[in-house]
Amino acid sequence: MPRTGDSMRGLAVFIADIRNCKSREQEKKRINKELANIRSKFKGDKQLDGYQKKKYVCKLLFIFLLGNDVDFGHMEAVDLLASNKYTEKQIGYLFISVMMHHSNDLYKLVIQAIKNDLSSKDPVHICLALTCIANIGTPEMAEEIGDEVPKILTSPDTLHGVKKCAALCLLRLFELKSDKFTHTELSSRLIALLSDQHLGVVTSACSLIQALVTFTPGDYKGCVSLAVSRLSRIVSSTDLKDYMYYFIAAPWLSVKLLRLLQSYSQPEDGAVYERLKESLETILNRATDPPKSKKIQHTNAKNAVLFEAISLIIHYDSDAALMVRSCNLLGGFLNSKETNLRYLALESLTKLAVSDFSRKAVMKHQETVVQALKNERDLSVRQRAVDLLYAMCDREQAEEIVGELLAYLEKADYSIREELVLKIAILAEKFAQDYKWYVDVVLNLIRIAGDYIADEVWYRVTQIVINRDDIQAYAAKTVFEALQAPTCHENMVKVGAYILGEFGNLIAGDERSGPIVQFKLLHSMFHLCSNQTKYILLSTYIKLINLFPEIKGDIEEVLGNDNQLRNSDAEIQQRAMEYTKLSQIASSDLLATVLEEMPQFTERESSLLAKLKRKSNTMVKEREVPEGDNTSTQNGITLSAVEEPCTIPTPDVNLVELESGTPEDSPVLNNHTTLPLAQPAPVTAPAAEPSLLDMFGGAPPAQDPTKVQVVTGLIECNEASQPNFNAFICSRNNGILFENDIIQIGVKSEFTGVLGKLQVFYGNKSPLPLQGFTTTLYISAADEPCLRLEGQRVAQLIAAGAQIPQTIKATAVSAFAECPLIQISFSAAGSAQNMVLRLPLLVNKFFRGTSMAAADFFVRWKNLSLPAQECQKVFKASKPMDNDLVKGKVNGFGFQVLDGVDPKPDNLVGAGIVMCEGSQIGCLLRLEPSKAALMYRMTVRSSREGVPELLVNLLAQDL
Repeated sequence: MPRTGDSMRGLAVFIADIRNCKSREQEKKRINKELANIRSKFKGDKQLDGYQKKKYVCKLLFIFLLGNDVDFGHMEAVDLLASNKYTEKQIGYLFISVMMHHSNDLYKLVIQAIKNDLSSKDPVHICLALTCIANIGTPEMAEEIGDEVPKILTSPDTLHGVKKCAALCLLRLFELKSDKFTHTELSSRLIALLSDQHLGVVTSACSLIQALVTFTPGDYKGCVSLAVSRLSRIVSSTDLKDYMYYFIAAPWLSVKLLRLLQSYSQPEDGAVYERLKESLETILNRATDPPKSKKIQHTNAKNAVLFEAISLIIHYDSDAALMVRSCNLLGGFLNSKETNLRYLALESLTKLAVSDFSRKAVMKHQETVVQALKNERDLSVRQRAVDLLYAMCDREQAEEIVGELLAYLEKADYSIREELVLKIAILAEKFAQDYKWYVDVVLNLIRIAGDYIADEVWYRVTQIVINRDDIQAYAAKTVFEALQAPTCHENMVKVGAYILGEFGNLIAGDERSGPIVQFKLLHSMFHLCSNQTKYILLSTYIKLINLFPEIKGDIEEVLGNDNQLRNSDAEIQQRAMEYTKLSQIASSDLLATVLEEMPQFTERESSLLAKLKRKSNTMVKEREVPEGDNTSTQNGITLSAVEEPCTIPTPDVNLVELESGTPEDSPVLNNHTTLPLAQPAPVTAPAAEPSLLDMFGGAPPAQDPTKVQVVTGLIECNEASQPNFNAFICSRNNGILFENDIIQIGVKSEFTGVLGKLQVFYGNKSPLPLQGFTTTLYISAADEPCLRLEGQRVAQLIAAGAQIPQTIKATAVSAFAECPLIQISFSAAGSAQNMVLRLPLLVNKFFRGTSMAAADFFVRWKNLSLPAQECQKVFKASKPMDNDLVKGKVNGFGFQVLDGVDPKPDNLVGAGIVMCEGSQIGCLLRLEPSKAALMYRMTVRSSREGVPELLVNLLAQDL
């Protein structure tokens, strides 16, 4: 019977059969039957026509998309590329794009077929070839076909639809091989596309030119005048036919042109700038016009153009009238019902606040911004409000703004507290007219958010107190009173110990703060503090001997106590021994010389600014103090440079969260040792996967070709493929991650402090080589700031029976929730393989056990009493409840089991620290087994919110 139509009835029947299958086994049986039938058709003597090849190739494609392996049909797909029928060629290109890897032996035939279609006179065939290049383009393809695409794009005979495809295709090739498309001759022809009559071509050309500008801006400077001209025509037009979107003329193209103009400075040609200024004024005027439609699409398009126009005005920063008008328009959005509009308005106002032209206009909205800080539900909007208050603050408004930020700090989300603390400390120092107020602000910070105080903050306050004689007595009195509070944070103890050690004599005249009272107050906290703070306290004690000889005996008794001289910490031993001998042997004159008051620190740029720039993702440009205002010089903050941290060994860890490292401007105690503090390196977010058809996008930054790609965001992972993964939680760091008939994947890992190193081994078990072997790391967006990954790329070919290694390095910046994933793709015997596995990179791998006495344990346990600091879980035991086995698992997890602490012998108690680059997070464990009910009750307490839940859920999996 002759065939009519082109509906591929056999494919429709096959799909219906699959949908009607009642079970996975039935579906597999039907697929295997169809695969056998297709294979026999391809191998049969009868010659298949184009329709039959298309039908069978479609079936193979459908089977592959269902998740089944398909290892044949590639040659038939390549044959379809030579067909003159659109549907057959389309299916061929679709199959090639989805299922063929560039390492396939048939890839050269594909490139040749693409070349043939590019030289075709049929525009449909050319578009299919260009689309295929954009989807599966490789550097080799860019080299082979790269010269053809620009010819198509710039040819006067090319149709508009083909030009659009060619522009986006060239953008993809440029991302693959940028050096091939940066010559000057090409730039002049591409710039001319901005004058094309078809707006679709101009839109695509804008995306391409914006990417090229990032590499060779000088070659494309001529696009400015053409972009201004095109923008002017769009803005002044009222009817663009196919390019009117809900009464807005070509909004996508307008946004692209405005972004392109932001790549260059203000036009030097006066006529061009005047034309651009008219366009910007028209856009601002239309923002206040009554809406022509109630549809949300109209509002979104209108606001998209408006915000991009304001960004261009901010970028030029030259026209006071435009900037003030922009500020007034943005102020109207602060009370909008749309959360996104409020967010964007605050973000833009933050940029306007650093300009002298618009600063006063921004200040008018201070009350509205403060209300947003107090009442806004969305965390991201509140964070932008904080940024704006920080940017608009000056000497006149400093006390009011800092007061509002302090009030907000008490209820601020934990994720932004550290950044907020830094901003408050910087503002208080930068604009302090009375340094007593500055001292009060910093002590309030420690009281409200002690866990989030970076060491740079209290370093800085001690420096300023030392450098200013007029506040030393006030600072000593204030910290003395703060230390008498019922609950006193450890950072307050550090500040108090340092200041009283230097200036305690200034308040000793009052019997309520006499020498012995100061000493007893400080020493009453000694046993509650970490070793790091004990170092400071011991140095303070020897300083007090110099200040108050009458209490020398009391202090020597403490220094000579066995608890210090025989302490397990070598630093405490050494300090106690040296200070004891110094006080006994040295004369009073020698002691006064050795322990004299700290000299003033040299004024230098503040390390708080460097710290904030690393912590904040939306750090605004620092505003220079106006000429004649010497606040910056007096306060010691310079906005120009960033200090380099010194590199010193990491001190012993403790259960109180501490930053580690030593900036150059940190105080020195007794000229013996600097307070340990290491500043973490900034976290670099991995580049996102480039999106060719993102009409507002540009070229992504170039990636190091030797590094494996790290993508933010998780993909679906089949956890059933790793049944023994839980064994990596407590028991081991080495083992087999995954194994099937083709490949075996093993891992060997080691962890030291905040650093981890994984050696992943890929072994080829098949008799054929594995081709096109690539790996990609995935990390969740929430964990991206908390875990820094770096890995080397692997060889793309694994010979039969061979094994190749891959090194992955990890740095724990903070506690993270999800283990990263690794996607492994390769081709085996012509069949594409893809798998996603979990890496055994868990937060407890950066866990270090610590020992402590029973009394210390219960004191710390009681101190961690906030609901956010505890997580408790009752769960059924999944393995035998043997005491030694459970103890081994807890130790293997990272906790150090503390014997003899819990009165019940079956209960387990442990302590440990999560080692992070920016902090060390103390954790305590209590595990209560009930063998009769085969149940556990696990309780974890920690100094950081969210960490107890992470550890409980993780440890429970292996119990």
